[in-house]
Amino acid sequence: MTYLFKLEGIMPPMLTPFTLDEEIDEDALKSETRYMLKAGVQGLTVCGSTGEGYAMTSEEVGLVTSIVKGEVGYKLPVITGVITDSTRMAIKHGLAAKENGADALMVTPFHYIFHPTTEGMIDYYRKIGENVGLPIVIYNVIPWNTVSADLAAKLVETGHLMGIKQSGGDIHGLADMIRRVGDKISIMTAIDDMLLPSFIIGAKGAIAAICTIAPELCVELWEAAKKGDLKKGVDIHHKLLPVWRAVDRGVMPSAAKEAVSQLGRKVGIARSPLVPLNEQAKKEIHKALVEAKLIRK
Repeated sequence: MTYLFKLEGIMPPMLTPFTLDEEIDEDALKSETRYMLKAGVQGLTVCGSTGEGYAMTSEEVGLVTSIVKGEVGYKLPVITGVITDSTRMAIKHGLAAKENGADALMVTPFHYIFHPTTEGMIDYYRKIGENVGLPIVIYNVIPWNTVSADLAAKLVETGHLMGIKQSGGDIHGLADMIRRVGDKISIMTAIDDMLLPSFIIGAKGAIAAICTIAPELCVELWEAAKKGDLKKGVDIHHKLLPVWRAVDRGVMPSAAKEAVSQLGRKVGIARSPLVPLNEQAKKEIHKALVEAKLIRK
């Protein structure tokens, strides 16, 4: 498959703004998209875990894709997340994304309680690729159904795989993936507290929640890493680390929305069953944002 863009650089997994009645806030989503454009990111990812894609219908996946693509046009690629538990639903989500302008799909392995065979995993991604016709980025985040480096090599052979978003906090897995298939596809890091080490060992960029909270700093970090300016890179790393430590909790989309709200951007609430943070958690996030010099006291 011929790809129309490079999977490279900072491609934030955008938050999906919701109103108090949990409907998509289209105006807020447009505003957030314009903010990302000004921040200088290299692409945008929608409907991922950070964007609560797991809580969306196919129609909503299409709507979010359409709104974001409508704002960026051809300036940036838009990658749409597909988080489902069946091949049929993944194809349905993928087609909705394609019809609304997505440039690629970011697809989790299916992840209910069952563990598929290697053949089942290959069949899953092959059928999505064949039926949707967009390049696929594997969202490697499911701890009990991880795509190994060996399986990734087999999936590359299907011709549908553009890259892998390596998540789950496992930099060892990232290193193995880069060594095994990094010369064939783009390996992107989603290890939020280890972006700089990820870039140093060969990650082509980041699709990580911290990039949504502080896109400007992450773009600076990426540029510093490319230039080999480790001093600047380490300085930025130390700014980002406390922010991620404050946000990295079981209700991460709610925490990320709290951080972004404190930064003055409108992103609304998270969908149920996620709930807003308590006051102590809000204070911890505020302290981290102050420490990173992203806001004043």
